[in-house]
Amino acid sequence: MASLVQFLPLFPFFFLVSFCVSHGPFLPKAIILPVNKDPSTFQYVTQLYMGATHRAPIKLVVDLEGSFLWADCGLTSDSSSQKLVPCNSLKCSMAKPNGCTNDNKICGLKSENPFTRLAATGELAEDMFAVEFIDELKTGSVASIHQFLFSCTSSTLLQGLARGAKGMLGLGNSRIALPSQLSDTFGFQRKFAICLSSSNGAIISGESPYLSLLSHDVSRSMLYTPLISSRNGVSEEYYINVKSLKINGKKLSLNTTLLTMDGEGQGGTRISTISPFTTMKTSIYKTFVEAYERFGFSMGLTKVEPIAPFGLCFSTKLEEGLNVPSVDLVLQSEMVKWRIYESNSMVKVSDEVMCLGFLDGGANQKASIVIGGHQLEDNLLEFNLGTSMLGFTSSLSMVETSCSDFMFSKDSSPFDS
Repeated sequence: MASLVQFLPLFPFFFLVSFCVSHGPFLPKAIILPVNKDPSTFQYVTQLYMGATHRAPIKLVVDLEGSFLWADCGLTSDSSSQKLVPCNSLKCSMAKPNGCTNDNKICGLKSENPFTRLAATGELAEDMFAVEFIDELKTGSVASIHQFLFSCTSSTLLQGLARGAKGMLGLGNSRIALPSQLSDTFGFQRKFAICLSSSNGAIISGESPYLSLLSHDVSRSMLYTPLISSRNGVSEEYYINVKSLKINGKKLSLNTTLLTMDGEGQGGTRISTISPFTTMKTSIYKTFVEAYERFGFSMGLTKVEPIAPFGLCFSTKLEEGLNVPSVDLVLQSEMVKWRIYESNSMVKVSDEVMCLGFLDGGANQKASIVIGGHQLEDNLLEFNLGTSMLGFTSSLSMVETSCSDFMFSKDSSPFDS
């Protein structure tokens, strides 16, 4: 299997402009970041450029729920344009600091690696970052984001990240996560979209013309559901309310209270780019897997010994035209459901075996269901933070396109492999 794609330099391919040029043909409609999947860790990796004079490329693992961008201080400290943010400043208060560092002078932020659960207190810093944008002509140009806030933290947090990654890019609902900072800088709505795939995908922040970058218009196939939070306040993570589960159109017999978020933030369905596969609380998973197995048998599937980490696997040996059960996440009504087709429900683990890509998250998993990366691939998801709504398409293969069909600049994608 190929190693993590090597990122080529961005700036020889694109015309660099600073966003202080805010009029004319280079007025951004949206910001677009190409994303690649690391096959060894199943992590989604993007790249930005940091610094005003010597723009250094920096690879970052995408964290949909992350509160901010954090990066290795050893990499970022070489930037002459980087400045540390004082404690008790307005920018520090925006970041919800974890105290102060450096003799109580510098704003401190707690950064965490969600894969290893290691955490460290870093320093809030600001620097110039460069990103590609979509202009009126739909050509790739690059805009500089001045005074972008991020956490400069310890290299010990890099353990467990994809090869070459120097930090993590947070897309959560916070004041200093990437979507909010892009909105503040460029003046468009607080919304962004992700379109992941097993190869190339994209993160897009801004207005809807990004839909035209796909080879097929998917706007009419999008459905919408509210983003929810606990009664204690707005969550920086993204939850939706799944009312029931269906397999092949048949509703599972589940206690609906198992699916609902309570006032303490327990339950609900969370969307994650950190979990490689969807996980369910044990009580839900048991009912789900037993029902899926029954429907699989009725459709002619042959069960085989499961292969870790999966709990249910089927044979594909000597079989042609296999059909597998569909899965529906029923949302606010029976008319609004997120259908998960074979490409997102099954994982091919060998030439002879495919496994159900849903895992037992344990009895103590906080969310009832965590929708993971495999189930998100080739599904376009639009997070509108202003209206607290999620737009989604289900599998783009149903309209004969995919997330890897995003058309970047004419000359090259920054992530040419």
